[in-house]
Amino acid sequence: MNLIYNREDDLSAEEFIHVLNESGLGERRPVNDYEKITKMIANANLIITARENNKLIGVARSLTDFTYCTYLSDLAVALDFQKRGIGKELINRTYEASKPAKLILLSAPAAVDFYPKIGLEKHNNCYILSDITKLK
Repeated sequence: MNLIYNREDDLSAEEFIHVLNESGLGERRPVNDYEKITKMIANANLIITARENNKLIGVARSLTDFTYCTYLSDLAVALDFQKRGIGKELINRTYEASKPAKLILLSAPAAVDFYPKIGLEKHNNCYILSDITKLK
């Protein structure tokens, strides 16, 4: 396997959508909303990719201040390439590119058991507001 990891500031929406779908994460992301996907890429300030023979097979898309915290919003590895350490390496390279910031992520339900196995610490104090009308 000839894998190349890189920081990419110009990832295309088409490639991003493809790897989201290939990884299974597409069911939890707005892959049918091209404008939203384009903005997700444009507004991320740290994108690390994994490619084999120039084909995108993995991506870690993050928002970071490069000092205190890095929110790894999307970690996607195509199903055919999972269980080969690619996700772990994308996390490692994201951490290295943004340190000394701590890395924070929310797990997809199917990946909950993956993160503790590679050394991430579970945190129980996370809250999400996705509908402003529910704010009291």
